[in-house]
Amino acid sequence: MIIASMTIMENGLFETLSYDDYGIICGSDEAGRGPLAGPVTAASVVLNADFPFEILNDSKKLTEKERNEAELIIKEKAVAWAVVSLSHKVIDRINILQSSLMAMRLSYEKVASSCHVDTLLVDGNKCPDVPIRCYAVVKGDQKVPEIMAASILAKTERDRIMMLCDRKWPEYGYAKHKGYPTKEHYMAIAKYGPSPIERLTFTVKEVDETPSLL
Repeated sequence: MIIASMTIMENGLFETLSYDDYGIICGSDEAGRGPLAGPVTAASVVLNADFPFEILNDSKKLTEKERNEAELIIKEKAVAWAVVSLSHKVIDRINILQSSLMAMRLSYEKVASSCHVDTLLVDGNKCPDVPIRCYAVVKGDQKVPEIMAASILAKTERDRIMMLCDRKWPEYGYAKHKGYPTKEHYMAIAKYGPSPIERLTFTVKEVDETPSLL
C-alpha cells in the first residue's frame, strides 16, 4: 500500500503533498512508550519501489508470526534499516518523549550514514531534531509503508529484548506483558519491588496511584 497524498503539519501549518514530492523517504517509528519497564526502541527504514508492500501493516495489527516473518523480509529487502534501543535509565533521566525522539533520531542517523535520504516521516505528532525535511504523521504506521516497516522492526526488537529480560527475571512476567502496565505487572512490583529494568519515574507514581491492583 502506497498513499497517493497526505495532509501533514509542519510548524503548525497544514499542506498536502504528493507522495512523489518527498524524494527518498526514510520512515521511523518507536515501540515501548507505554510500558513501566524496559527500553524504548525505534527503527528507521528506507524501501525501494519493488519491495513487497503487501506484507506491511501497523505492527499492532499483525500476529507475532506475521511480524517475525515481515521483519526478516524487511531486513533482507530494504535499501537500509537501523534499530536503536534506549534503556530505562535514559528514559528516567530525560523522560519518555525525549527518549523516543532521540531513539528515532539515532536510528535515522544510522540509515543516513549508508544511503541518501530526502525526507524523514515519523509516526505521531512530533519530529526529532534532524538536519533534513521531517514530517510527523498521525497514525503513520497505518498510512506510510516506510513507517509501517519501521514499526515492525521496532516492535520485534523490543519484544525480543523483553523475552531476554523474562529469562533473567521470570517473576515479573515480562514474556507475557512486555513490561506494560497490567495487573500482573503491578502485583509483581508490589511483591518483589521494582525490577532492575523498571522505569522508576513511571512505576513509583503508577503504583502509588493504583492501590486496588496491589
